[in-house]
Amino acid sequence: MTVIPTITLNNGVAMPQIGFGVFQVPNDETEQAVVAALAAGYRSIDTAAIYGNEEGVGRAIAASGLAREELFITSKVWISDLGREETLAAYDASLAKLGLDYLDLYLIHWPAPATDAFLASWQALEELLAAGRLRAIGVSNFLPEHLEKLIAVGGTVPAVNQVEVHPALQQRDIQAADAAHGIATEAWSPLAQGTVLGDSAVLDAAAAHGRTPAQVVLRWHLQQGRIIIPKSVTPARMGENLDILDFELSDSEMASIDALERDGRTGPNPATFNG
Repeated sequence: MTVIPTITLNNGVAMPQIGFGVFQVPNDETEQAVVAALAAGYRSIDTAAIYGNEEGVGRAIAASGLAREELFITSKVWISDLGREETLAAYDASLAKLGLDYLDLYLIHWPAPATDAFLASWQALEELLAAGRLRAIGVSNFLPEHLEKLIAVGGTVPAVNQVEVHPALQQRDIQAADAAHGIATEAWSPLAQGTVLGDSAVLDAAAAHGRTPAQVVLRWHLQQGRIIIPKSVTPARMGENLDILDFELSDSEMASIDALERDGRTGPNPATFNG
């Protein structure tokens, strides 16, 4: 069984550096996918209310036979539930669908800057954390200006900022802001939906190490200290995505992949996305 490295969050909680994402996996297929992921060695599962598959994740957890403390489960509150009372209710709804008593990490899914209602939601997350109903709180898709508004309130600093990061969109300003505040950066779409796997820098490194292009890109993330949540419904690929711990990219290979930045966003822009 692969021993997955962990990142110690700013509140002392250890989070697996490699997790399994279920974005766009239909609820009726999610149980099978998560069961396979857990069998492959994943222990961190990332879902969200808007994905509509928390029930499938919960069924897989129940079927796994694994002790709850062996798992790290993340979910997120959607834009329509921003606000203190709305977020508290959304958290309870997610727990019920997952069949769990607590989450390891709960995130505000998008800042939705038209209203700044995320500030009231953050108050709700802080209350849940203080009550011991979850282990860590964070945000997703927050730009530096959104982080500054949150931190200026003077409360809890987010433990995680989950954002789109891959070689074609490295979001270095966000990563720098995260680092300055002691926030761990977690990359969603770490493979850019496959759009970077044919780049020569990736292919050359893959050939040099006898690895797949996907393994090279995931290794690039790990060596830069990010948490990653690659998604696959194919068991062989799930295992392949974990098999990235026994080789190391050289400085020149890392620099060549760094040079692939091209503002290649695959998802919405947090500056303008309001759901």
